[in-house]
Amino acid sequence: MVRDLLGQAYGAMKHDRRRATLTMLGMAWGIATVVLLLAYGAGFGRAVDAIFSNWGAKIIGVWPNRTSLQAGGTKAGSKIRLKIEDVEYIASTVPLIKHVSPSAWKQDSVQYDNRTFTFPVNGYYANIQKILNFPVDMGRFFDDHDNEIRARVAVIGSEAKNKLFSGRYPLGEKIRLDGMSFEVIGVLTAKMQEGGNDDANRQILIPFNTMGEMKDLQYIDGIWMDYDTFAYSGVEEGVRAALAHLHGYNVKDRRAVFLYNAMKQVTQFEIIKLGLKVLLAFIGALTLGIGGIGLMNIMLVSVSQRTREIGVEKALGARKRHILFQFLAEALTITFAGGLLGIILAYAISIAAGRIPFYSAIAKNAEAADIRLIIDPSTLIISTIILTLVGIVSGMLPAIKAANLDPIEALRYE
Repeated sequence: MVRDLLGQAYGAMKHDRRRATLTMLGMAWGIATVVLLLAYGAGFGRAVDAIFSNWGAKIIGVWPNRTSLQAGGTKAGSKIRLKIEDVEYIASTVPLIKHVSPSAWKQDSVQYDNRTFTFPVNGYYANIQKILNFPVDMGRFFDDHDNEIRARVAVIGSEAKNKLFSGRYPLGEKIRLDGMSFEVIGVLTAKMQEGGNDDANRQILIPFNTMGEMKDLQYIDGIWMDYDTFAYSGVEEGVRAALAHLHGYNVKDRRAVFLYNAMKQVTQFEIIKLGLKVLLAFIGALTLGIGGIGLMNIMLVSVSQRTREIGVEKALGARKRHILFQFLAEALTITFAGGLLGIILAYAISIAAGRIPFYSAIAKNAEAADIRLIIDPSTLIISTIILTLVGIVSGMLPAIKAANLDPIEALRYE
């Protein structure tokens, strides 16, 4: 039966090739628009994900500040000073925390040969590589043993490497920090960086304990940590409660420490991404609906032109459902033929478009955060569902009209 219906649909299309071709082109343009809009939405989402993965999404940073609420006998305005004990307490008491590292920072003069630059120097535990996503382009990252023995080793940013060594091989070379000699053991992969400030790629990373030879570590500059849950607000409250307990300030005091939770921004962008995808799918569906209206119009004309044929079929015993399926099959055949052509067209356009500048327009090393029209399986599934609905709706009205024709009146039709 299916073969007969497809054969009849093909015969009807072949009878008026120009009309069928133009209708298929309209459907092809509509489905290509849907696919490309959905691909753009998916590409935008991947670009945003790449931006956040540059540093890490499930991370929290804490820096000291002053209290704004009175707690017990402690007046408001007291300065909070973070210590290494805070790092250990957070690691042992806050659930779902994976890694915690203290942060010690100073702007220092960095020398190599006869070249001298002022770069930020940061002291961390070795696990900062996992927390803040520091992939190594050359060499290795320092490890826990380096930290324990206060090894004078350094991992440098890509821009620091270019300025200090100017094309020379940096691994094993000695640089001077604060008058002390450090061996370069690794070079970081270039990170995305907005504007003219390229400190992210100029920084020098050294073991935290080694930093103690360059500055007093009684008080630390900050704490970085990552966690393994999407319940980011619970982890944040756990960190705030731990610090409030240690330092004796009111746990409701949100200003006692500066706290950055990346997942808050990630969640906001997830809402934007979802809204954009729904909007683009809606616009694409409207565009495809215009093609569906054209298909409906053509099928109504076809019913009028084939009224006597319908009458003959009914006189020979064809039932309403047979006529209904016949014209619906013809409409769906045109729809899916146009859909296949539209998907091929969308693939061709996406390949030709290549990489569309997005974040790289304002940031260095940000090509990974540009938009690419990559057509994934979910895009094709959504497009096929929309195409099927449009085809059924567009073909149903003409099919119902054909099925309801009175056979006697149809045979009298001229």
